[in-house]
Amino acid sequence: MTEAPAPRRRLHPWLRILLPALLIVAWLGAAGAGGPLFGRISEVSTNDQTSFLPASAESTQVQEALAGFLGDDELPAIVVAAADRELDADDLAALESLAADVADLPVVVEASPLIPSEDGQAAQLVAVLDASDDAPEPAEAVEAVRAAVAAAGLPAGLVVEVTGPAGFTADITEAFSGIDGILLLVALAAVLVILIVVYRSPLLPILVLSTSVAALSLAILVVFSLAQAGILTLSGQTQGILFILVVGAATDYGLLYTARFREALGEERSAWRATVRAWRGSFEPILASGGTVIAGLLCLLLSDLVSNQQLGPVASIGIGTAILAGLTMLPALLLAFGRVAFWPVAPTPERPRRADPERGLWGRVARLVDRRARATWIVTALLLGAGAVGIVQLQADGVPSSEFVVGESEARDGQALLGEHFPGGTGTPAYVLVDEADADAAAEVVADVDGVDGVTITSEDSPSGSIPVPTPPGPAFAGAEPTVVDGRVLLQATLADAPDSDAAQDTILAIREAVHAESEGSLVGGTTAAALDTNVTSTHDRALIIPIVLVVIAVILALLLRSIVAAVLLLLTTVLSFGTALGVGALILHALGIPAMDPSVPLFAFVFLVALGVDYNIFLMTRVREEVARRGHREGVLTGLRVTGGVITSAGVVLAATFAALGVIPVLFLLQLAIIVALGVLIDTTIVRSLLVPALALEIGPRTWWPSGLGREQRVAVPRERERVGR
Repeated sequence: MTEAPAPRRRLHPWLRILLPALLIVAWLGAAGAGGPLFGRISEVSTNDQTSFLPASAESTQVQEALAGFLGDDELPAIVVAAADRELDADDLAALESLAADVADLPVVVEASPLIPSEDGQAAQLVAVLDASDDAPEPAEAVEAVRAAVAAAGLPAGLVVEVTGPAGFTADITEAFSGIDGILLLVALAAVLVILIVVYRSPLLPILVLSTSVAALSLAILVVFSLAQAGILTLSGQTQGILFILVVGAATDYGLLYTARFREALGEERSAWRATVRAWRGSFEPILASGGTVIAGLLCLLLSDLVSNQQLGPVASIGIGTAILAGLTMLPALLLAFGRVAFWPVAPTPERPRRADPERGLWGRVARLVDRRARATWIVTALLLGAGAVGIVQLQADGVPSSEFVVGESEARDGQALLGEHFPGGTGTPAYVLVDEADADAAAEVVADVDGVDGVTITSEDSPSGSIPVPTPPGPAFAGAEPTVVDGRVLLQATLADAPDSDAAQDTILAIREAVHAESEGSLVGGTTAAALDTNVTSTHDRALIIPIVLVVIAVILALLLRSIVAAVLLLLTTVLSFGTALGVGALILHALGIPAMDPSVPLFAFVFLVALGVDYNIFLMTRVREEVARRGHREGVLTGLRVTGGVITSAGVVLAATFAALGVIPVLFLLQLAIIVALGVLIDTTIVRSLLVPALALEIGPRTWWPSGLGREQRVAVPRERERVGR
């Protein structure tokens, strides 16, 4: 006589009320603690390029040594004035008065005299701003200089701009200022509209979006605390990506769970039992997809650029809070509201609101894939491949700093004005650090480099390195007593070209080659050198990290699906989708007249698109695997496509909309990333997941699951001919 199975242990009724209540209260507490930090996270952010470079970079080593020669942290602002005529006595008198006013500003450490141009149509002065920790923010200091210019009452016909490193820093800071407000509002508004369209319910979108906001609040609380403690380094672009990634991912996980919960409510009368079923069905795909994204993001820790390194853990924290919210807060909210959340049409066992598998959009798509599997995957693969050809238009070798800000930029206009009348590198010198014994010889070889307008020595009596001075005649150091720090002296080379131009970077390369040959251990740094080192490091990171991300995600997919074939299939289709997005995105950007991009843009786009593309793969294939085990391979693939098509497409539209919101921030890097990632997500969810992957799975047949036992079972249970329908 066999023993009766032990009855399942049931949770006490009052715990079914207490548990979700405690979860909701806990999340409200997290949101209350993290919410006020939305407007303060910029306090722990920095956009200083040299702070992101590896310690081994020449420009980083020079930057660390500058304090010994030039004193505390300083940032030059260049005030340039020009007219379409020769400046007369009244013009020069007014500009002299302006120079005195600027020099008297509390934020100005030192100012040059007024320096007229050789053509007589322009004049400039360099105001060295205090950039120490206790000083006002650079943007505030530059605003004070610009206010002084506006109040000067200059003669008509004079155009005056504030530029230089300080001017560009202020413009970039202003561009990022919308991250705390407009970016988040646009992203949330876009998601809310999409959710209302998807759910056709007034309450459900609010519950899902509340979960996303709570996840973001917790992420900001953690990231702010770590950055304040000096454990993480934040930049403006990392901050923006964090906001978008958390809102998009948390909403995607919410869509997946909500679909499962609605399905369960159509079969269960008890909201508690529906919650248990939905949670069990959502736990594995949400945890696996989020874990895959985190694994891909953490590969950025291998980057030599601190900005790239820090994006990995920062974004991973955001994905972690999105997973936690999707598996705790949203289930608790939906359990608390029950069927009311789906008003006005709530699913019940009598009215399950579950689409007929053979009807509707996804029923038609499934029939197409079933009947024309081979034609479907061939045509879609060719179309995607054709789009990827646009990669030949990709110019990801760096962007001048004057182009960082999209739209109006006084610093950019001032740099152009400066270059028309003065050496382009005026006020932004290249710094050459050499041994004292080699200083004369090094100065001579630097002065002989094409693109160098003059070389000076840093001495006790010389002005700040940012203030232009004429090259002394005769020997390099005639009449100057150089400042010596640790046996080294500092040369300052004024470049003939704008400091952010390709020509200036070529000059830096030539200076390095010349001084390295003349003085072993010499170093070349400065603003232009930092930009050059950043581009070189970014290109190296891209070549290193992309293959590692592919290997890591392939291993995770193989372990999750217990199939090598399925893992390779999903990875290859995701890479193809990325190539298409990058190619089409490059064509769009070229048509918009902004073809050049930072080397980090393709790297970030790859990490996001591959990791998030695998996200949707997991949503699809975990359900397909579940259905295959019950229905057989062919019907399991088609059923998985039908039941996940709507939720995956909705999730893709949500994520595309959130990334597109990055375009409201007038920063070129974020605009380019927004276009490529939004485009890639839409391609991935509407074409790759809906057509290419299911058609290939039908074409390959049960071997899709090799070497797992599931594939062997299907090959025995189903005749091979039946499984290759559509060939």
